[in-house]
Amino acid sequence: MQLRISNLSKTYPNGVQALKDVSLTINNGLFGLLGPNGAGKSSLMRTIATLQDADTGSIFLDELDVLNNKDEVRKSLGYLPQEFGVYPNVSAEELLNHVALLKGVADNKQRKELVNALLAQTNLFDVRKKKLGGFSGGMKQRFGIAQALIGSPKIIIVDEPTAGLDPTERNRFLNLLSEISEQVIVILSTHIVDDVRELCSQMAIINKGEVMFHGHPQDAINMVQGKVFRLLTDKNEAKQIAKDFKVISTKFNTGKIELHVLNDTHPGNGFEVADAGLEDVYFTVINRMLEMEIQ
Repeated sequence: MQLRISNLSKTYPNGVQALKDVSLTINNGLFGLLGPNGAGKSSLMRTIATLQDADTGSIFLDELDVLNNKDEVRKSLGYLPQEFGVYPNVSAEELLNHVALLKGVADNKQRKELVNALLAQTNLFDVRKKKLGGFSGGMKQRFGIAQALIGSPKIIIVDEPTAGLDPTERNRFLNLLSEISEQVIVILSTHIVDDVRELCSQMAIINKGEVMFHGHPQDAINMVQGKVFRLLTDKNEAKQIAKDFKVISTKFNTGKIELHVLNDTHPGNGFEVADAGLEDVYFTVINRMLEMEIQ
């Protein structure tokens, strides 16, 4: 299974260009779409999910024309948006049964077996009788995945799924996505770098509607490996360093300011070579675009 996106562009009526000539190839497995808020991730997801039209470009799921065969695409699609509603006074079992019926699973026995299997897969079987209004954020997200899996989809889209989840629920949810992606395409749209670093074998970084990087996370890291340097310093020295070097990120670390600097050669005393990670790539790419806009 392969999803091919070619030269996709979208401008909204208010003049905001959400997508600018986006081209991506996505194979079976977990694909991470990484970018800041407002980068165009949700616009791309909604277009793939047939919820909005593109101005130009094409999307193909194998030989299926996604933009011109929306009803057919929806039979192969599971979608978990960033915000989705549930009926608070209905149990997980009841609502999942209803959704399965709406998706065409008419046989009662088959539908019951499917519902039970999905509740077990998403670790919700023991709370299947509980009303959805009493579910935690992580439980609701897992219920959303259970809904998305009805109909044996070939592609599943999840938009910012771990935002607001505690560490335990986040790990449980990401492990579930990883398990599912062994058989289908799972597109994980997020602004959380760790979500992509830990799970995805393919990824893209998008900002202001443009694809800034597309490939394997390790290939992205290799681009900056040996060029990222780390320094723990105070506020005053940090200001001076920012004038002399390209600082890609800053954060507080044990009462000090930790700077990561991108430089072709060693910056000098006090700096040490950092073990570059995907976060360094992310900030390098995003900062590069900001610099281009300023110029």
